[in-house]
Amino acid sequence: MDVTHPTRPRAGGPTPAPGDTRPDRRWLGIHLSDHLAGATAGLALSRRAGRAHRKDPLGPGLRRLSQEIAEDRGALLSLIRRLDLPVRRHKAAAAWLGEKAARLKPNGRLLNRSPLSDVLELEALALGIRGEAMLRRTLLQIADRHPAPLDPGRLERLADRADRQAGEVDTLRAAVAREVLA
Repeated sequence: MDVTHPTRPRAGGPTPAPGDTRPDRRWLGIHLSDHLAGATAGLALSRRAGRAHRKDPLGPGLRRLSQEIAEDRGALLSLIRRLDLPVRRHKAAAAWLGEKAARLKPNGRLLNRSPLSDVLELEALALGIRGEAMLRRTLLQIADRHPAPLDPGRLERLADRADRQAGEVDTLRAAVAREVLA
């Protein structure tokens, strides 16, 4: 059900006229903004995890991952702008706040980090990274409808990088989970 104001265009532009074969870009804009929000939360989470492990063996890998997530988020933001879609900053802000609020979850300790936090954070990072890989592959499927800004080679490289990142996080997660939960 569309509840937009009848005299205002919908977010992402007006509805295509009957017979218009161009895609309705508003759905793409919403989808990309949702992924930008997830990338914003993932970046905040990866930075926090990197800081928490700055003096132990997990630190270097988490800091490198955090840098790559920042680059991937930047690539997504750049793509949204090249497609001339609205950047829904309220979604990214809400995701950032949500990541901060998630720190308040009960984790068995009142004043400091629980070892369980590491397991949960690595699981959340793995899920977010897999979501980004899926987004890149979805964009590959529609690249022929938006040829100029959707570079299939770049999308494939970003998807492959996300797959590699997810594998690395899975390796870290498995090691931490064995140590904490066994």
